[in-house]
Amino acid sequence: MAANPKASKEVIYTWVGKDKKGKIVKGEMKASGESFVSATLRRQGVTVTKVKKQSGFANTGKVTDKDITLFTRQLATMMKSGVPLLQSFDIVGKGHSNPAVAKLLGDIKSDVETGSSLSAAFRKYPLYFDALFCNLISAGEQAGILDTLLDRLATYKEKIQAIKSKIKSALFYPVSIIVVAFIITAVIMIFVVPAFKELFSSFGADLPGPTLVVMAISEFFVNWWWAIFGSIGFGLWFFFYTWKRSLSMQATMDRLMLKVPVFGDLVRKATIARFARTMATMFSAGVPLVEALDSVAGASGNRVYYDATKRIQSEISTGTSLTVAMQNAEVFPNMVLQMTAIGEESGALDSMLGKVADFYEGEVDDAVEALSSLMEPIIMVVLGVLIGGLVVALYLPIFKLGQVVSG
Repeated sequence: MAANPKASKEVIYTWVGKDKKGKIVKGEMKASGESFVSATLRRQGVTVTKVKKQSGFANTGKVTDKDITLFTRQLATMMKSGVPLLQSFDIVGKGHSNPAVAKLLGDIKSDVETGSSLSAAFRKYPLYFDALFCNLISAGEQAGILDTLLDRLATYKEKIQAIKSKIKSALFYPVSIIVVAFIITAVIMIFVVPAFKELFSSFGADLPGPTLVVMAISEFFVNWWWAIFGSIGFGLWFFFYTWKRSLSMQATMDRLMLKVPVFGDLVRKATIARFARTMATMFSAGVPLVEALDSVAGASGNRVYYDATKRIQSEISTGTSLTVAMQNAEVFPNMVLQMTAIGEESGALDSMLGKVADFYEGEVDDAVEALSSLMEPIIMVVLGVLIGGLVVALYLPIFKLGQVVSG
């Protein structure tokens, strides 16, 4: 599937308009320009009166995925308990510590009060409520089982959130250690080694090779520290800036992530878990398979699996079975294919996919624990060699001087 070149230029716009009944409606939309927002809203029957580009300092940027997950669970619990929908919004909104979330829920409640369906109200805020979320809410409203679908949706988001947290925690430890090691090394090179250099200059003897190497590196750090830190800072900023906005960069990095030793296996298992969990949730809600795969592709979190899901969707729409289409994609393990085949034959596809998701979520847990156990000794060895090597290089001349004096 070809990437949309405009996707990298999309920003958030707030809009105000009137619906077909003349009622004032408002919302937010991620788009490439004001004309796109106006055209999209006209197709939805909204007469636009105002479109404004959202500033980078607006409250909208403060609503996190964790906030949406918590809100979904709270709303599901209240509706299961028989609390009316609008009252549930009031309770959750007023009780939330984040004012941006309270404002968002207040705006959604206002839309529902003016006659809009809950799914339509959520669709006005695609930055927070994706197609999967809105499709499940719509299915729940149409089938009269909104409380049940909200409960499934809350469970789904909690499990996905848990997987993301585990991956972040697995990556945070080694990255933080590397940063600390670099800072300590830089401090030693810029402040400590020059002091030893002055001391060694009074010896009047040839210095050992390792000491000369460390002193040369230190001199480079002292003279060019601003260029070193500037280059690293600019390089990191440029890398993440490009990664966030370039689809080709995202696709390349996603492919590389799957090939990285140890980490790649963790990312693959997490991606398959998200794929299976999303598919199971959508299918159990009665969403047609071809339509569900749109949400599954977006929720996979990896461009390789996004493209594979789109190919699966295309093959299914021409009559191919899900198992054969997944096999043709060549990105799923044999166990996943077998479970999917059993689910299709027995008519329990959602149940089988749920078991696949449970299995791979457990695999992610085990992989994170194994990775943590593996990284600790490796990091200790690297730090020991780095810091220990610097200390030995600095003390070698002192040892040599002691041998000369004693001799």
